[in-house]
Amino acid sequence: HRDLHLSLRRQRQMCIRDSLEVLNFLPIEGADPFSGIITTGWGSPSGTDTLYRATVFVQDPSLDARALKVTLFRKDGSADSQTIKAVENAILSRARQLRISDDKL
Repeated sequence: HRDLHLSLRRQRQMCIRDSLEVLNFLPIEGADPFSGIITTGWGSPSGTDTLYRATVFVQDPSLDARALKVTLFRKDGSADSQTIKAVENAILSRARQLRISDDKL
C-alpha cells in the first residue's frame, strides 16, 4: 500500500513538472506537489500580446482527460474552451512522452 501511495505521488509530481514545462511562459506563483495545484501570474506566449493566467489542478496521475483541470483566464475574462482543451492536451501529451521515456530507462 505504501509503495502504491509513493508511486501515485511521484506520478502527480511528474504531471506538475510537465504542466510547468508547458506553461513556462507564465510566472509561477505557487506549485504544491501534495495538493496538485499550480497557480500562475499573468504572461503571454511568444508571438502574441494576449495575457493569460492559469490554475492547474492535477486530480489524478492517470494521464487521461479526467486527470487534469485547467482554468485559464484572459485579461477580459475566461479563455475559450478550445484554448483550455489545447493546454490540457499539451500537458497530457508531454506527460505521456516523458513517462514513455522514463519507462525505457
